[in-house]
Amino acid sequence: MILYAIPTPLGASAKDSLPLPSLEIVSSLKDFVVENAKSARAFLADAGLRVRELSIVEIGKSPDPLRPLREGRPLGLLSEAGCPAIADPGAALVEAAHREGFRVVPLVGPSSITLALMASGLEGQRFAFCGYLPREKAEREKRIRELESRSRREDETEIFIETPYRSDALWEALLSTCSANTRLCVAADLTLPTEWVRTRTVAEWRAARAAIGRRPAVFLLLAGRSSPPSYR
Repeated sequence: MILYAIPTPLGASAKDSLPLPSLEIVSSLKDFVVENAKSARAFLADAGLRVRELSIVEIGKSPDPLRPLREGRPLGLLSEAGCPAIADPGAALVEAAHREGFRVVPLVGPSSITLALMASGLEGQRFAFCGYLPREKAEREKRIRELESRSRREDETEIFIETPYRSDALWEALLSTCSANTRLCVAADLTLPTEWVRTRTVAEWRAARAAIGRRPAVFLLLAGRSSPPSYR
């Protein structure tokens, strides 16, 4: 049996965000393990499923979430938004499925991390997803310096995220901590009508400050490189 990892778009409809083969697989499933039941029901209804006919359990609230696989039925894994198991509690379920010998199949769909990197113009050959930065101010600034140093040394784009209500605090920490020539990209509201992606040097950001607000955002940092090529 197969555990399907199903990407969930942030704002666009399921039918607009997932390719037809992924939608067909999702539509064939009857059992789902999800991060949030309410948002999962909305996503599945939008994908055309009859939600009342489905078994939907939240991660951590079922004593045996892999039971459908053991009983011979495929199982879908949904995060609240984005890709399951990436900065997401679904990783533990995927690990458990592997331990028990079940096949895990990731479906094609939107990923905020790769979408942000695609739109940033920063180094796409060498990059690292660093998850969440520390909440405490001193530890957060220390981590930012570490990432900037690694980016400069490895010529590597560093990618990280934050909860929406702390986006502005992280943004201010980046602008006050990083070197003037370090390039920063913020990609907010990806896949939403209000999508906003900008890449500038820290010096340019400081000269024209922009508040992010309480929006989901991906942050990208690239230090120590000369100005990008011009194609004029």
